[in-house]
Amino acid sequence: MARKTTPKKRRTGPQGSVVVIGLGRFGHALALELVDEDTEVLGIDENAEVVQALSGSLTHVVRADSTKEDALRQLGVHEFDRAVVAIGSDLEASILTASLLISFGIENVWAKAISEAHGRILTQLGVHHVVYPEHDMGQRVAHLVRGRMLDYIEFEDDFAMVKTNPPADIIGLTLSNSAVRTRHGITVVAIKRPGEGFTYATPETVVEADDTIIVAGRTRATERFSELQ
Repeated sequence: MARKTTPKKRRTGPQGSVVVIGLGRFGHALALELVDEDTEVLGIDENAEVVQALSGSLTHVVRADSTKEDALRQLGVHEFDRAVVAIGSDLEASILTASLLISFGIENVWAKAISEAHGRILTQLGVHHVVYPEHDMGQRVAHLVRGRMLDYIEFEDDFAMVKTNPPADIIGLTLSNSAVRTRHGITVVAIKRPGEGFTYATPETVVEADDTIIVAGRTRATERFSELQ
């Protein structure tokens, strides 16, 4: 009779903790933001000056060569379930580090890519989330500069959310009477009165001239709507 075995449970780092490898501008900002949100962060960088500068700001910060498996294992990186490869300028180090993290079986690996080719390699390695911070920020700022949007977020599959002021043709009307979805192909999802916070919009919500609204829809539709002012 075959022995019944219990699957070995994979160990994880401290609950809610993240390892950030590469503490340049992107990694530095990301790590500090995580700490501000009460997330424990292990920061790793090969530059002693960078590590020294962040000493005391992160939960743990160490100098190490992230392309060396032994170095990462000694730091317990293989026990984490979330990791970010924030290395950008050294493609070889980025790729080797990402490969090691995937080989450890880490459940969620994010990696910064500086080009489409870099991103494709990271994806082929098995990286779960590839981000293009410079490219994405450039696109976002371009939308803000070109139009009258107050803020802009684009998601996958040609979908965006835009913070903007309402155009004249919906002011003074309820959202249902303005037929904004039919005429403009967007949905007003939230509204903010002067001096108040955002609240969910309903069909009965009346839009006033000094309101700020958040709309959602296809990217081009949200762009056109924001240009109606």
